[in-house]
Amino acid sequence: MADPIFVGKSDQDVFLLPKLANRHGLIAGATGTGKTVTLQILAEQFSEMGVPVFMADVKGDLSGISQPGGGKPPIDKRAEDIGLGKLEYKGFPVIFWDLFGAKGHRLRTTVSEMGPLLLARLLDLNETQEGVLNVAFRVADDEGLLLLDLKDLRSMLSFVGEHASELEKDYGRVASASVGAIQRQLLVLEQQRAEDFFGEPALDLRDLMRVNHEGKGIINILAADELMQNPKLYSTFLLWLLAELFEELPEVGDLDQPKLVFFFDEAHLLFNDAPKALVEKVEQVVRLIRSKGVGVYFCTQNPIDVPDTVLGQLGNRFQHALRAFTPRDQKAVRSAADTFRPNPLFKTDEVITTLGVGEALVSTLEGKGTPIVVQQTLIRPPLSRLGPANDQERSSVMAGSPVGAIYDKEVDRDSAYEELTRRAEKAAEEEAKLQAQEEKAKLMEKEQRVTSRSRSRSRRSDSPVEAMLKSTLRSAGTSLGKQIVRGVLGSIFKGR
Repeated sequence: MADPIFVGKSDQDVFLLPKLANRHGLIAGATGTGKTVTLQILAEQFSEMGVPVFMADVKGDLSGISQPGGGKPPIDKRAEDIGLGKLEYKGFPVIFWDLFGAKGHRLRTTVSEMGPLLLARLLDLNETQEGVLNVAFRVADDEGLLLLDLKDLRSMLSFVGEHASELEKDYGRVASASVGAIQRQLLVLEQQRAEDFFGEPALDLRDLMRVNHEGKGIINILAADELMQNPKLYSTFLLWLLAELFEELPEVGDLDQPKLVFFFDEAHLLFNDAPKALVEKVEQVVRLIRSKGVGVYFCTQNPIDVPDTVLGQLGNRFQHALRAFTPRDQKAVRSAADTFRPNPLFKTDEVITTLGVGEALVSTLEGKGTPIVVQQTLIRPPLSRLGPANDQERSSVMAGSPVGAIYDKEVDRDSAYEELTRRAEKAAEEEAKLQAQEEKAKLMEKEQRVTSRSRSRSRRSDSPVEAMLKSTLRSAGTSLGKQIVRGVLGSIFKGR
């Protein structure tokens, strides 16, 4: 069994039990109160025991986990104050990721893997437009068309719009106005560079769950400073990743330590303006994913930003200072205090507003999963660097990465765009052939009329055999024309 994770010191040492780390957690507090340090020391110690970690680097300063710390007297003093003595500073194994490929390996998924529910949220669609998007996905599935990137989705929407009348019988009404609205939202998404996120090679979750040759869990850091300029893309991506972990990982029950720990920074972005159905899905995922061996830790400035249904699933709490300047702030202080098991030595709601930088009220789970009495805790200092890695250090880490050869080169294989383009070209060729046959038939008919008039003038009529032959040829020509028309429509619509 893994040793307890030392969090910091109060009247007693405060620990997080690895066996209960998959009961999730909350790291909250105002800006500048030390949330990032708490996140960093937890990530370090999970890595030390062989547990992979995923976290988003919102401010750009978590990249320093890859480099040794030290050189700051306040950190050395904190280590002495809590009984750690002289620290042996070191960096930890890291893989850098970036949706845009600038500060890490390109991280992608496919449109199909994202699915219509999350894509509708990303596109900010109304209920009717979301219904049309669902039709596009369903038709793609029925037609065997792969939706990998945004050009595939655009082609699929155009196909659905052009064949709305044929699709209506099986899939319901598809309004052209809704198709147009979705296409416009896709253009907005592309302007925000979201198209970089969709494509292949798609992320293999196993690459987030690696350990290095020393048995240490690799810390996966997503560069999110630029991504945060599009908060909806940021939150939708992290929710997709959480859902993928939930759906793909097998049930393992309660392990001695988690298989993966997932830190969701700026968690309030996930729930801002989220529809009730989406919040319910998040609650379901958080409630059930612990049986897959995954611990989820939400990081946010204010605990009331997280819905109560989700908050109730977060057993390990790290509450940094809150400021009570407004009625909403005061409500947040009271709400945060009420979630802790009271300590008779102090009033929790008063202490929350007076905590210093690097202090937190901590309540973790013990024994059979009951929370400990809340402790006013001096958080331990990290062993890695507080602050960002420089460009040269980042490049060096990426050069030695085990996944660079997999994700740094884009793949564009045959998918819906290419298949629908081929169908359209084939339809155009068939129509050109049909028009040529019709022109030829008209020319033959014209020649026949001229010949008939000439024969009429010469007072010569057709024999019964000639009349029958002409009738048969005309009938065959008309039948052939109808078969070609049906074939062209069938090949576009059904792909046969």
